[in-house]
Amino acid sequence: MTGVLVLAGTPIGDVSDAPPRLVSELATADVIAAEDTRRLRRLTQALDVTPAGRVLSYFEGNEVGRTPELVEALLGGSRVLLVTDAGMPSVSDPGYRLVAAAVEAGIKVTAVPGPSAVLTALALSGLPVDRFTFEGFLPRKAGDRARQLAEVAAEPRTMVFFEAPHRIAEALTAMAEAFGPDRPAAVCRELTKTYEEVKRGPIGELAVWAADGVRGEITVVVAGAPPAGPLETTPEDLARRVAVREEAGEGRKEAIAAVAADLKLPKRDVFDAVVAAKLAARTGGGAGAPGKP
Repeated sequence: MTGVLVLAGTPIGDVSDAPPRLVSELATADVIAAEDTRRLRRLTQALDVTPAGRVLSYFEGNEVGRTPELVEALLGGSRVLLVTDAGMPSVSDPGYRLVAAAVEAGIKVTAVPGPSAVLTALALSGLPVDRFTFEGFLPRKAGDRARQLAEVAAEPRTMVFFEAPHRIAEALTAMAEAFGPDRPAAVCRELTKTYEEVKRGPIGELAVWAADGVRGEITVVVAGAPPAGPLETTPEDLARRVAVREEAGEGRKEAIAAVAADLKLPKRDVFDAVVAAKLAARTGGGAGAPGKP
């Protein structure tokens, strides 16, 4: 008989949010694979539970090497519990490699549902939650970040992002450039903790707010793009969309084609908008007749 891999959600802030099954699994698992063994120790002390099984570290730096060891334990009949520092394993946390390897080996995989920063932020954001997409962490490099945001600028579903506190101001500024400063959003900070805060408003205003510094664990929820209409296809908007893609490294011709395809517009309309924007920038006023940009 093979064992069972159990993915267990852990509290994202308030330890009393831990589900009863988590306590039971911590007490009975043969092996506990933890993202940070020190945090696991603090959690078990807070829950007043003593693990009976072997505790191993399982984090980004040793995932590749440790996965075969855990699969071997599972094949030998062990019940392996996987926990991360907060939330569900494999959601922007270690776990995917182990789950994939366990499935490949025919091992049963189950879960102990628990707190999730993604769903908690969505519920508190005040934005539509009937359809959403999780985008995880944005790239650290400005060009890569701008490129990824350009790819989802026309996404109609509500989007959820994770971000580090020291990069949140830059990330919100990049979002304002890619999505427009008036796109509704919410910055959720320190969810379920003592200093929980949800700041809602247009992305441009949130970027200004974040410039003074933001602390804690952060989840950003951004409204999806509204249906294409007159306000979304003005020459200024078309030129801005092309500019965002160019800043991300696309050639102008490719950027114009991509924007036209996204909005289902003739490429000539987008081309003319870019020309008009260039002329307006040079003259500081109204645009002249279209020409080669």
